[in-house]
Amino acid sequence: MAASCPLPVTPDLPTLRAKLQGLLQFLRDALSISNAHTVDFYTESVWEELVDLPPATVLAALRKSASETEALPSETRPLVEAEWEAGMTDFPKIFCETSQKLVSVEAFALAAKYYSVQKLGICTPFEQLLVALRGNQNQRIGENQKAVEFMNMKKSHEVQAMSELISSIADYYGIKQVIDLGSGKGYLSSFLSLKYGLKVYGIDSSNTNTHGAEERNRKLKKHWKLCHAQSRLDVNGLALKMAKERKVQNKVKNKADIEEVFNNSPTNQEKMPTSAILPDFSGSVISNIRNQMETLHSQPHQEENLCFENSFSLINLLPINAVEPASSQQIPNRETSEANKERRKMTWKSSESNIYSPLTSFITADSELHDIIKDLEDCLMVGLHTCGDLAPNTLRIFTSNSEIKGVCSVGCCYHLLSEEFENQHKERTQEKWGFPMCHYLKEERWCCGRNARMSACLALERVAAGQGLPTESLFYRAVLQDIIKDCYGITKCDRHVGKIYSKCSSFLDYVRRSLKKLGLDESKLPEKIIMNYYEKYKPRMNELEAFNMLKVVLAPCIETLILLDRLCYLKEQEDIAWSALVKLFDPVKSPRCYAVIALKKQQ
Repeated sequence: MAASCPLPVTPDLPTLRAKLQGLLQFLRDALSISNAHTVDFYTESVWEELVDLPPATVLAALRKSASETEALPSETRPLVEAEWEAGMTDFPKIFCETSQKLVSVEAFALAAKYYSVQKLGICTPFEQLLVALRGNQNQRIGENQKAVEFMNMKKSHEVQAMSELISSIADYYGIKQVIDLGSGKGYLSSFLSLKYGLKVYGIDSSNTNTHGAEERNRKLKKHWKLCHAQSRLDVNGLALKMAKERKVQNKVKNKADIEEVFNNSPTNQEKMPTSAILPDFSGSVISNIRNQMETLHSQPHQEENLCFENSFSLINLLPINAVEPASSQQIPNRETSEANKERRKMTWKSSESNIYSPLTSFITADSELHDIIKDLEDCLMVGLHTCGDLAPNTLRIFTSNSEIKGVCSVGCCYHLLSEEFENQHKERTQEKWGFPMCHYLKEERWCCGRNARMSACLALERVAAGQGLPTESLFYRAVLQDIIKDCYGITKCDRHVGKIYSKCSSFLDYVRRSLKKLGLDESKLPEKIIMNYYEKYKPRMNELEAFNMLKVVLAPCIETLILLDRLCYLKEQEDIAWSALVKLFDPVKSPRCYAVIALKKQQ
């Protein structure tokens, strides 16, 4: 078990519930914006129903709000936000009390910012948690590694950050087994196994993913060994080159020079530069040695077993004072060097025995892990972008199994969550729902709605890229819906148009293709009628643009609600010693960047 510092202090349950109450107060009126479907934007007069402002005013206010926030010096922002937060409870300024329509875009934008995860002050810094888990050990590596082969840059960023945290938690508890739920292609599982020497079971519901993960792990392991072998060859090749140069130059030395070197006193030798002590090495070789040493000493201990197993063998080929270190601690003595070599050999051999086992199983909150993993022992449970209900079920499995000492879950696909209080008129047999989880939201019988969860998923991607939603494609679809309603008498359709927009050359082409896909007779509509609808709604396109920007601004609040629900659920459990939300990834690289983390009491 690693020597660790006290874990960071996190908000308690009463504090989180108070934050949740304020968020719900805002969302009770704002949620209607997120739940409005842009397909029905014109057919149901969404703008007139929900917004009591001209679209140009909304767009200008949102753009001004964004630019002012970016322009504020970092030291000024907290003061401005604190001044505004004092009057945060005056919600009628945002929505009209009688019509419930939006009347103040400025207040709406400020409230949405305030109720984001970062502004609420409920997030624990990643670096602070790592320091606490590791104690006096080396701090995090950072983004100094190249993207691992077989992963894109986004996935590499996610896998490296999450695996670093998981390995630190594993060291904290002194355990070696990890269960990766929704392991998919096995990127995280493979990395944890190969780099950190953990025994990982990757469980996925798709048999295709499981077989793909096995093949990908085989290739990654081969690549890992090649990198390791190449590093060994580079170091040993350099040593061989040095030995050859020394042999050649020894032949041309004259006896007088050799005697002169041996007659020098030890005191004089200590004052001599490296080039005088090693006249038989060329400048390029000495330069290469220094480069190898700098690279070696820049690696944290956790990295040593990757590709520098034999690096210290280079030092042993040189005289004890052949390389000039910056400090006496940089170069170990021969005993330490030998010990380090043996330790590295044992580390690599040990990592060879650590395995990643992909398994196929559909996981629910009631899944019995002992039936899936026969050698289940004290372990961690993790999930990187687990879809829909799998994220909350991961937390439920964690709380109900004594063997699982910690959990690290990053969810995604909020639109696939099951909601207990959605469509209550339908008869349902499900007992455990994806949302809500905590007692407070259950008592409130709170429901987000699928459109709100969907808009959060889509909008978060655009927020990360600093963009709004793609207006023209949504505009085409909204006008098409009005054509279908007027000309075919259809208000609801089970079929979907899909991603036709990118294949179309014009609005006319879009309508023709869409009608065919929906099984409607497109010959019924002449070109003139179709274009009349286009001309009718073209001047109102800015309404749709402004409305979608409101959805984008509101998206982080929906995610905050879902994450707060999960964190409150963990805080309600008696046997959990510590739980928190941690911003694990760069949101520009990975929009779903928050991890729900919990640790049980150490035995």
